[in-house]
Amino acid sequence: QVQLAESGGGSVHAGGSLKLSCVVSGLAFAEYCLAWFRQAPGKEREAVAAIDEHGRTERADSVKGRFTISLDNAEYPNTLYLQMNNLEPEDAAMYYCAAGREVVPANMLVSREYTYWGQGTQVTVSS
Repeated sequence: QVQLAESGGGSVHAGGSLKLSCVVSGLAFAEYCLAWFRQAPGKEREAVAAIDEHGRTERADSVKGRFTISLDNAEYPNTLYLQMNNLEPEDAAMYYCAAGREVVPANMLVSREYTYWGQGTQVTVSS
C-alpha cells in the first residue's frame, strides 16, 4: 500500500524558511518520480518541484532560487524534502507530495502524471 505523509508546515513571516518532509512508503523509488504541489484557497493546484528516479529535478519558475527539492533514499522508507527559503505571502498554500510512475522529464510538473498523493501540510506566510 502506497502512503505519502507530509509534515513540516507552519506559519512564518515573509523572508522566513520552512523545510517540508514527506515520508514515502509502499513503492520502489527506482520507478517513480516524486513531486511537491501546492494549492491556495480559490486557486488551482500548481506544481512546485519534482525529482525523478535519476535525480533530475525541475522547479516552477516562481520558486527557482528559493526552493530546493531533495530525496533521502538511503533507508526505507524514503523521505522527500522541500527546503523553502525567502518565503513570500504568495507561497501560502496547502502543500502536497505526490508520486507518479514513469513520468517523462517534460511532464515532471504536470499533476495528471501523478497517481499517489498525500494529505497535505499547511504553509502560512504573513507579510
